[in-house]
Amino acid sequence: MTCIVGWAHGAFGKLENDDLESLIARVAKEAVADAGIGFEDIDAIYVGNFGGFEKQSFPAAFALDADPAFRFKPATRVENACATGSAAVHMGINDIRARKSGFVLVVGAEKMTVAPGREIGDILLNACYRKEEGDTEGGFAGIFGQIAQLYFQRYGDQSAAMARIAAKNHKNGVANPFAQLRKDLGFEFCNTVGDKNPIVAGPIRRTDCSLVSDGAAALVLADTETALQRPKAVHVRAAAHTQDYMPLSKRDIVAFEGCEAAWQKAHEAAGTTLDDLSFVETHDCFTIAELIEYEAMGLAPKGEGARAIEEGWTEKDGRLPVNPSGGLKAKGHPIGATGVSMHVMSALQLMGEAGDMQIPDATLAGIFNMGGAAVANYVSILERLR
Repeated sequence: MTCIVGWAHGAFGKLENDDLESLIARVAKEAVADAGIGFEDIDAIYVGNFGGFEKQSFPAAFALDADPAFRFKPATRVENACATGSAAVHMGINDIRARKSGFVLVVGAEKMTVAPGREIGDILLNACYRKEEGDTEGGFAGIFGQIAQLYFQRYGDQSAAMARIAAKNHKNGVANPFAQLRKDLGFEFCNTVGDKNPIVAGPIRRTDCSLVSDGAAALVLADTETALQRPKAVHVRAAAHTQDYMPLSKRDIVAFEGCEAAWQKAHEAAGTTLDDLSFVETHDCFTIAELIEYEAMGLAPKGEGARAIEEGWTEKDGRLPVNPSGGLKAKGHPIGATGVSMHVMSALQLMGEAGDMQIPDATLAGIFNMGGAAVANYVSILERLR
C-alpha cells in the first residue's frame, strides 16, 4: 500500500516573480521538509508538466535545484494533458507498489501566463484531436461549448445549473488561501450575460470557465509500513486510470464514459461506494464538466445532474460536498499542478488541517482529474491512516 506522508502547495495565479524552475524547486523543497525526511532519502522524482507555454522544456531536472542531494536521482517528466498532475502521482504510486522506491517525490507545476493570451488557447488545443478539432473557434472553451450544446439538446438548457456550480465553487474558494480568485461572485452574476460575464463559446460564459494560472504543488509518497512511522499518513486506498479515444467523433461525448469507468474501477479496488465518500474534488475545467461528472460518478442519473446542485447535494454542507477547495474555477488551473493540488487539498481535509475549507469529520476523499474532454481519466480514493 502507498501513503502520502508530506506535501506542499503554493499560491495559484499570475505569478510574475516566478518561472517554472523556481516554482518546481520551491514546492519540492517544502514537501520534503514537510515529510520530515532528508533530500537524500528520496529515491525517485516525477514532475508533472504539460508544457508549451514557454520555450524552455525538459523540466524534470528543475527538481534538482531543491537540494544538491537530488543530483543523480532519477527524475522524469510526466504529461497526460490536464490530468498530468494525477498521472505523475499515479506513476509515483506505482513505484512504491513495485517496491522500486522507498520515498518518491511528485511535483506538479505550470507557468501558463508567460505565453500571450491567444497562444495559450492554441497550446491548450494540443489536448484535443487536432485533425478534427484543431480549428474549433474559441479554443478549448469551444470544445466544451460544443459539449454543452449537445447536452442541452438532449436534456434541456442547463445554464442555471452551470451558474450554480460556478457560484458554489467561487463561494468555497473564498476560504482557500491558495486560490487565484477568492471572491464570492454569487448566482445572479454567474447566471447573467453581460460585459463582465460575456458568452465565450456556445452557451458557456466567462464564469463557466476555469482560470489561466501559474502554480505548483508537491507531495511525498512512501509505503504504508514506513508511513506509520511518520507524523502523518494518508493512505491511497485506490488509484484508477482509464484512457478513452481522443476524437469526439468516436464516442458519446456527453456521457463521459471514461470518467464513469475510472470511478467504477476505483470503487472496486477500494471496496467503497460513492455514499462512503466524505467529499469529492473533481475536474471543473468548465462548469458543464462538473455537471456531467455528477452523473458519471453516480451521484445522479444521466441527464439529471442539475438536481445535485439545485437541491444542494454538492454544497459544502450537502450530501456529498464537491470541490470544497473551490475547484479549478476559483483555485485556478495551472495544468501540470492541478492533479497534485487535488491530492494535497484532499490530504489536508483528511488530516483536519484544511482551515476554513474543512469538511467536518472527513474520513474518505474521492478525486477525479481528467485530461482533454474525458480522454485521460484518473480517480484516487484517499483515507487518513494516522
